[in-house]
Amino acid sequence: MTDIVATARNAQETTLTQNKPSIVEIRNLRKEFGNAVAVEDLTLSVRKGEVLCLLGPSGCGKTTTLRMIAGFMEPEAGSILIDGREATGLPPYRRDTGMVFQGYALFPHMTVEQNVAFGLVNISVPRKERDARVTEMLELVELSHLAKRYPRQLSGGQQQRVALARALAIRPAVLLLDEPFSNLDTQLRVRLRDELKRLIVKIDVTTILVTHDQEEAIVFSDRIAVMNAGRLAQLGTPSEIYETPASAFVANFVGECTLVEGQIENDIFTSKRGLTLPLAGKSGGATLMIRPEHVSIGDGPGSIRARVASAVFTGGVTRLVLSMFGEELLMQSFFRHSKVPVQGDEVNVWIDTSCLHRLD
Repeated sequence: MTDIVATARNAQETTLTQNKPSIVEIRNLRKEFGNAVAVEDLTLSVRKGEVLCLLGPSGCGKTTTLRMIAGFMEPEAGSILIDGREATGLPPYRRDTGMVFQGYALFPHMTVEQNVAFGLVNISVPRKERDARVTEMLELVELSHLAKRYPRQLSGGQQQRVALARALAIRPAVLLLDEPFSNLDTQLRVRLRDELKRLIVKIDVTTILVTHDQEEAIVFSDRIAVMNAGRLAQLGTPSEIYETPASAFVANFVGECTLVEGQIENDIFTSKRGLTLPLAGKSGGATLMIRPEHVSIGDGPGSIRARVASAVFTGGVTRLVLSMFGEELLMQSFFRHSKVPVQGDEVNVWIDTSCLHRLD
């Protein structure tokens, strides 16, 4: 996960301009379904040219928010501005957005080129310009050779690219993606995710992505809006969300971690079960977030004796659960040039306290 965050951070340095104007403004948005509140007092903005991800568990309100931006649902309260214009109450075709649905929603009786042209017909683009845009979009997604085929004759990845071409053909101010990779197998999902990211950067289109996949959000986005129970839990860059989560919910949802409760007194943290760590900070109750990469096996000053409670080889790394002072810490390592610990082994463990994040 740390490699992913580092990659995302490097991408941000080249793609994210802090001073760009906002193209989408969401203000105090609220949506109800009967007695249930799906979105509550949601306020955030999306900068021109950035990729913002709405991330959260099922039922947190992220897809509902996306559909309200698109105009397929109307809020009970609040407003949505797109490119400086009030969009609340406008039908979808007047909002200057293009949407790729989770199931792609291609018309089975239309060919690839007819599907891509559909939105252009609806907004009365002249035939000559329409044909030119369809050709341009199919070349962009590398599907020109399949223009005469029907959706049933395409693979899942090809269907996804047709849906993307259809959304981009109308040249929207904002591209909306509702879990566009969820129907694909793992290898194809990763490949198309990378292709789509390059394409979005190339055409510089503002994008809002909905996903529940933390890795996808970290790799794909310039900023992430983590949602929980209809509310905004935290908004920030992938590295901010991962390294300095605002709450235990965000810490647990974005990546793996161990949360250890205790007290800080005289720059020493003592957990409720007796684990002590040198940690500068104001005295009082604290919860420490310890990521797997903050823990390593090795002797030396400050090392702690631990027992390997479990060891699972996951392909790239070995995932360990280490038991010490009644606490169980997660750890991941490559173990390329050393013996891999097994369940029951006694090892010395070092915790990098300079990386620990305190949740008050």
